[in-house]
Amino acid sequence: MKPKFHSFFFLLLIFCSCSVQDTNSQNNENSTDMSTHSEHKHTNQLINATSPYLLQHAHNPVDWYPWGEEAFEKAKQEDKLVLISIGYSACHWCHVMERESFENEEIAALMNEKFVCIKVDREERPDVDQIYMTAVQLMQQRGGWPLNCFTLPDGRPMYGGTYFPPDSWKDLLNQLHNVYETDSMKVIEYADNLTNGIQQSELLPKVEGEVAFEPSQLANMVDQWKSGFDNKEGGPNRAPKFPLPNNYQFLLEYYHHTKDEQLLEHIELTLDKMAYGGIYDQVGGGFARYSTDVLWKVPHFEKMLYDNAQLVSLYAEAYQATGKMLYKQVVYETLEYIAREMTAKEGAFYSALDADSEGEEGKFYVWSEEELKTLLGDDFEVTKDYYNVNAKGKWEGHYILLRKDSNEEVAQKHGLTTDELAQKITSIKATLLKARESRIRPGLDDKSLTSWNALMLKGYVDAYQVFDEQAFLDAAEKSAQFILHQQRRTDGGLNHSYKAGKSTINGYLEDYCFTIEALIALYEATFDEKWLYEAKQLADYTIDHFYDEATGLFYFTSDVDPPLIARKTEVSDNVIPASNSSMAKGLSLLGHYFDNERYNAIAQQMLKNIYQYMPNYGSGYSNWGLLAMQYTYPFYEVAITGKEVHDRRKELNAYYVPNKMLIGSIKESKLPLLEMKLMKGQTTIYVCQNKVCQLPVTAISEALKQMK
Repeated sequence: MKPKFHSFFFLLLIFCSCSVQDTNSQNNENSTDMSTHSEHKHTNQLINATSPYLLQHAHNPVDWYPWGEEAFEKAKQEDKLVLISIGYSACHWCHVMERESFENEEIAALMNEKFVCIKVDREERPDVDQIYMTAVQLMQQRGGWPLNCFTLPDGRPMYGGTYFPPDSWKDLLNQLHNVYETDSMKVIEYADNLTNGIQQSELLPKVEGEVAFEPSQLANMVDQWKSGFDNKEGGPNRAPKFPLPNNYQFLLEYYHHTKDEQLLEHIELTLDKMAYGGIYDQVGGGFARYSTDVLWKVPHFEKMLYDNAQLVSLYAEAYQATGKMLYKQVVYETLEYIAREMTAKEGAFYSALDADSEGEEGKFYVWSEEELKTLLGDDFEVTKDYYNVNAKGKWEGHYILLRKDSNEEVAQKHGLTTDELAQKITSIKATLLKARESRIRPGLDDKSLTSWNALMLKGYVDAYQVFDEQAFLDAAEKSAQFILHQQRRTDGGLNHSYKAGKSTINGYLEDYCFTIEALIALYEATFDEKWLYEAKQLADYTIDHFYDEATGLFYFTSDVDPPLIARKTEVSDNVIPASNSSMAKGLSLLGHYFDNERYNAIAQQMLKNIYQYMPNYGSGYSNWGLLAMQYTYPFYEVAITGKEVHDRRKELNAYYVPNKMLIGSIKESKLPLLEMKLMKGQTTIYVCQNKVCQLPVTAISEALKQMK
């Protein structure tokens, strides 16, 4: 539902409309390096935070409070409106607003006098961000960061927006304060309506009775989705363009079932263009958060862990399906970047690298022609053609390295073999990477989030399964140990954030569901049952503390968390899949592994609740679509027993068979799908569906025939 607006709020909307940035156009910047401040005139209550983003604001003249009861108690005692300002360390416009307004003594004095001000790191507190983002979207029909939401002293929102220029910000502060002083009853009435709208948003009814999962539903979804494809440059036919890995994982599997060649062409076009584009770091590996244009040329330069984790999984699967060496190169280079720049000694992964350095967006990543000539000498001419040091790559007086032509085309132009060109490009990259390392680096957000670490863990597992690189498995197992040892509490629950030896913040649904999926994947790569039982324990804990019997879905927050003004349920897939779709997928697999009917029933009910909405918004339900295919098309339980289980697993992983789960053991196992399947002196493969197995075979080629 949409809340009612009173006339003075319409005036506020008109007044502020020029300052609000669309969520899709938000640029993201890095943190201010706190070490550059030799003296601090101001220090506020953020000084004790662990979040790098909050620490960036610890010396603002604004009397910031961290999220918590103390700030709201102060607001109630003084009867003041609350400003909840939400951002994250890599957010460009967050830091623009900080420089323009929050570091301005006059504006800060106004904020301190008339409001109680709270700073929130959206990555640490996604639950808080969800609520106030929903409020701003209900009011403005758009959102983004920085997110600035004004609330009553009890946290009910009454107005909000994103970035505001300093003069507009001052006027807004005065107007909101005056409205609350002179007509508080209307403000309270409006806040009541808006809060009700927040509580009702994404509140889906529980679907009773049987629902038929039909191929026609997915076909309808894909057909409508195709109308938004950019079949020239890949991705969606709009800008900016975000890599949405889960979208293409769904489309790739859907192609596997339907053999729709048009889909495969679009998938390969998109993955090729991203790998060739400026959104991909051609020198150091890894992807930026999004492209500002339709060409994948000019990125918003920050690098987020969650993007790269999921893109590793996607490109590994795409290599498995197509055999394109470009995709293997992307996986290896991205994981080299993760190991080099985003990995802590304990096996945890950091959150993000900023877009800015030395106050300029992209400065760390772009090049001048003179610099390239000096560094590369005789190799400059090859570099110029290979990486488009020309009009195509030019951006704001510098060059973004990007590709257009294939290795074969560039090699032919320069009279080289493809092997000679490959060796030359390897040397060029090494030279440029070494030179780049001497530059002032973008800021690093060095907190580690359980949910994002689990996505990266799974990325490593997926890469290992496809490429059989032991280092990938080692990194995955170290990551799993970090989550289970550092982030798990004695009560069996998970914490969300880790930094400088401190594990903090009770975990959200995303921490559990992504860890469950990652641990299941790690089991399939190792056949070590401890990972499966760890996943089951986390699933049981999640059902106990997050599951809502009334809706058949999971809340985003635990029942032990202090209540917010709404308890949200996340159902739409985005850059990161919805926590409910991930949870449903994990429970479905665990239901198969443990023959647990409750897990299966919950997963199926969750899908039933969403199923009717999927055709109209394919890109927003792609992770649900992956689950739906398990019920729509054949889904195989592949059990391997005997001494050579890992050899057979590796043989099978040479093929793209996404509609399967793996289970295996060298010895007798109590897992239902392995009971009574061990044959003495023989490695045997069983292909099963719904607990019914075909005749056992000994060769992967025979098993593949049974899965056609």
